[in-house]
Amino acid sequence: MAVSKSNRKKHQSYISVSSQIISSISQSSLESLLEAPKKKHITSSKLRIFLKNPRFWVFLISVLCFICMLKMWFNFDPTTPLTQNPFFTHQEKAYLSDGLSSSQLKFVENEETDDKIEFWKQPEGMGYRPCLGFSEKYREETDEIMKDRTKYLMVVVSGGMNQQRNQIVDAVVIARILGAALVVPILQVNVIWGDESEFSDIFDLDHFKNVLANDVRIVSSLPSTHLMTRHMEEKTTPLHASPKWIRSRYHKQLRRDGILLLRGLDSRLSKDLPPDLQKLRCKVAFHALRFATHLSELGNKLTKRMRSKGPYLALHLRMEKDVWVRTGCLPGLSREYDEMINNERKSRPKLLTSRNNMTYHDRKLAGLCPLNALEVKRLLKALGAPKSTRIYWAGGIPMGGKEALLPLTREFPQFYNKEDLALPGELEPFAKKASLMAAIDYIVSENSDVFMASHGGNMGHAIQGQRSYAGHKKTITPNKRQMLRYFMNSSLPEAEFNNIIMDLHRDSLRQPELRTSKAGRDVTKYPIPECMCNNSMTDSSF
Repeated sequence: MAVSKSNRKKHQSYISVSSQIISSISQSSLESLLEAPKKKHITSSKLRIFLKNPRFWVFLISVLCFICMLKMWFNFDPTTPLTQNPFFTHQEKAYLSDGLSSSQLKFVENEETDDKIEFWKQPEGMGYRPCLGFSEKYREETDEIMKDRTKYLMVVVSGGMNQQRNQIVDAVVIARILGAALVVPILQVNVIWGDESEFSDIFDLDHFKNVLANDVRIVSSLPSTHLMTRHMEEKTTPLHASPKWIRSRYHKQLRRDGILLLRGLDSRLSKDLPPDLQKLRCKVAFHALRFATHLSELGNKLTKRMRSKGPYLALHLRMEKDVWVRTGCLPGLSREYDEMINNERKSRPKLLTSRNNMTYHDRKLAGLCPLNALEVKRLLKALGAPKSTRIYWAGGIPMGGKEALLPLTREFPQFYNKEDLALPGELEPFAKKASLMAAIDYIVSENSDVFMASHGGNMGHAIQGQRSYAGHKKTITPNKRQMLRYFMNSSLPEAEFNNIIMDLHRDSLRQPELRTSKAGRDVTKYPIPECMCNNSMTDSSF
């Protein structure tokens, strides 16, 4: 109901204020009190006018953009890939900045803390350190070798990058045995991949020469005095050739002709050499053969991206079609794939590397077959690898494509290769160079916290030796000969299976292992005792 104005007047209330208070307020104070509402009104009007001014908004936007640019600059890391999608969450952007695709984000949930997990603990090195102290006799011979300008050794090395690496090591040692200068090795064009890479494309040539300056004279090409000289070409160096055999076979012809050309050096030089020559093998493999700068830089960037979330495992998978054919084994993916391998092997029997009288089952139990994805998964789980394990996988695309890896990637979803980690365009210069791509895999694998190869091979052996020489970094060597019968026993409870597998591998997790118990093995795989000493031995370096 409405109330009249007269009624409202009758009910007005008043507050009584004492005269002392009123008299205490100055005239100016009263004026300010009276004028305050008026000033407030004026200020509000000015603010509204100011906000309507377009110059203010241009200035404000400019300031905000500048602040954002500063924040982006100080948080920017040029070594990590950045997402192109602005709608990812902060956590997703963090993962993408390490080279992971958006389709892989589901793999990075519920990570575990790695620093206290037993799987990542490194083996005890037992005090072994690199020591390459050459004998006095070796040093005296060096002076004569460096003065000689009459003998030159040329070598043509073949195969993949790791095979070529092994042959280069042998070539340096053979040049030393013969007292000849070594012409920079020629890399044969790979007939399978069509790779035309030269020595300096893969390795740091200046470093190679400098490190070996007191061992072998290395030249980039033949001198003019020898360009027209006829040379002897040798293609039939026998297996396990000794220094004595090499001298008796080649020395006379080399002195006569001045040039010796060797081909087909793969595993021809004996693995049991005198101490000084064993040290020279280690010096070449572990010091002189450094990868070229452009490869090292990219390999180290990918290493950084793998390690940005903690330790990682490098896994060299040998599941390509040619591996199944050459080993006489079957991938076990399906009847169709097994028939494909069998037909390939029948049509090209020379591809089978050895023991062609053995059945597939016999080869499997003898530990001669690569592990498939399911077997790798079970082995890693039994050895204590957590589900959060970050895995870098090296090697070619497996037979059956990435679907062949599903048993492994479902258990260990953080599974990346160089293509996953690289920025757009980073791999482009190496895309058609199989040797360069293999070198990148080698660098990231050698730098890993734990390394495992599913089937030995040149790369697995080389990295095993390199990691031993670098301080016995953890390397898992699958004990296939003893463990596979337990893999085939489906009635074995998982806990019991895990305990058995762990027991079988306690002594093969790359604790220092002496080559003296491995006669005929390569010192670049087992560098103790020829190339490494502990406190009880004389410790001297080159």
